[in-house]
Amino acid sequence: NSVLAQKIRSSFGYQLTGAQERTLNDISDDMASDERMLRLVQGDVGSGKTIVALLAMATAIASGAQAALMVPTEVLARQHFRTIQPLAQAADIRLEVMTGKDTQAEKRKKRQALSNGEIDIVIGTHALFQDDVDFADLGLVVIAEQHRFGVHQRLLLASTGHAPDVLVMTATPIPRTLVLTLYGDMDVSRLDEKPVGRKPIKTV
Repeated sequence: NSVLAQKIRSSFGYQLTGAQERTLNDISDDMASDERMLRLVQGDVGSGKTIVALLAMATAIASGAQAALMVPTEVLARQHFRTIQPLAQAADIRLEVMTGKDTQAEKRKKRQALSNGEIDIVIGTHALFQDDVDFADLGLVVIAEQHRFGVHQRLLLASTGHAPDVLVMTATPIPRTLVLTLYGDMDVSRLDEKPVGRKPIKTV
């Protein structure tokens, strides 16, 4: 565990579940290996996928690389930014959000900061991977809700930089046989424990 990860854990203030720790071990092993990581993390809403994603991104940053969190909508990008911001601040991680609502001047400034390595984690939609966005050293891409992104985006991501590690997070329960059919190239981790004290999720 890096110093960054320890700071995030301390600031988070909750004990991680056994499933989260197992998943983080899987991710650490993948990222330490010479093979490129392609891992799917399945977990219900409220199972704690975001903290797992952040700790994985901290691992990339601790090794000197950058990380990107790609979400389906701008609203979700801003929500994730607000959730992650206090934890990132506690670990002195430079966090930024890029959306279509940015002015041209803001976009220019953020693109420059990304290419200069002045941003550690960037959150945004698939717009993060347009031709005019250049990363200094992209080490990890986290994709939230894989089924919302087409094969085109996956291939585009694969060609960004030096083939970054890829972590896909989904709350959609996918039967094991279907996982193998759809994501045969991916290893799978499951967050099958609810964090202690987590209120039940009501879907209306």
